[in-house]
Amino acid sequence: MSRRTRDHQEIHQVLMRYCRGVDRGDVELLRSVYHDGATDDHGRFVGNGHEFADRVVGTHDRWASTMHCVYNHQIELDADGVHATGEVYNVSHLFRADGPKETWYGRYLDRYEKRGDEWRIAYRVCVHEGNESTEI
Repeated sequence: MSRRTRDHQEIHQVLMRYCRGVDRGDVELLRSVYHDGATDDHGRFVGNGHEFADRVVGTHDRWASTMHCVYNHQIELDADGVHATGEVYNVSHLFRADGPKETWYGRYLDRYEKRGDEWRIAYRVCVHEGNESTEI
């Protein structure tokens, strides 16, 4: 397997850890996707990625469960082998114990860095495209 193919797979696994960390309320797993000093811009929150992890796990306790689904993950590796950008479409389903299901649509615009042997997010912008509520 080529280094380029491994890099793509490793970066995609960062995204999978992010989704699982949010959905399971696992702050340590969620923190593991961000390099120290990383920035996450989720609109309502703009700041350190580790602080975002703490915040999102704390605010998601209002949901009975969540399901982050990702699609179309485009990754562009820089020639230096330690920087990359990515765009990924996401749909998040948020379920209340009673009441409507919320569905949020958007994209993540990411800058990844490889430090040592590990790819992580250095900078993320969450672009909110829309949302809807559905009675279930």
